[in-house]
Amino acid sequence: MRIVIAGGHGQIALRLERLLAGRGDEVAGVVRRPEQAGDLLSAGAEPVVCDLETATAGDLTRHLEGADAAVFAAGAGPGSGVERKETVDRAAAALFADAAEAAGVRRFLVVSAMGTDREPPEGTDPVFAAYLRAKAAADEDVRSRSGLDWTILRPGRLTDEPGTGRVRLARSTGRSDVTRDDVAAVLLALLDEPRTAGMTLELVGGEVPVTEAVRTVVAAG
Repeated sequence: MRIVIAGGHGQIALRLERLLAGRGDEVAGVVRRPEQAGDLLSAGAEPVVCDLETATAGDLTRHLEGADAAVFAAGAGPGSGVERKETVDRAAAALFADAAEAAGVRRFLVVSAMGTDREPPEGTDPVFAAYLRAKAAADEDVRSRSGLDWTILRPGRLTDEPGTGRVRLARSTGRSDVTRDDVAAVLLALLDEPRTAGMTLELVGGEVPVTEAVRTVVAAG
């Protein structure tokens, strides 16, 4: 398979790129700056330098042509303000989806966030509230597209502990932590399971092996 990952320099994306390259898939990561290319090359991925905040759909479409799947794992990141939550977490997600549709790439995964299915509680930090609203709008945009076989993954609080390979994956899990390693492993399993298309899933650490967890959500429908 050929997979193109937006936000290819992010910690989850790099982990996913290593997993994909390690089993022989062809993977490209979209990054903002040329100096980020080295990390992708080390992960076995092809760096694609393209700023999602200034690119056109046509720019991205060219990079997505011939791909079997696309993964949106980009984010404005810690320290960014309200404006970049809008330009990256919402607008760039929509742009990447536009490009995937234009390139004929149906399989489309999104790394979203918990708490995006409701309005942020009163008293939420304004920047974090903007992040949640931007992610919610991006998720809704993706779900509205008939040209994509989408799956939205909403991880819990991310940690850098070593992955356990055991998770809880469901439409609703409750809040808890999950390692970035395990998020990447679940994304890999979702790419391999087209029957998860149309699902919005939450993910936290748990006791069920990743492949079994994915099979379980498919069986549950």
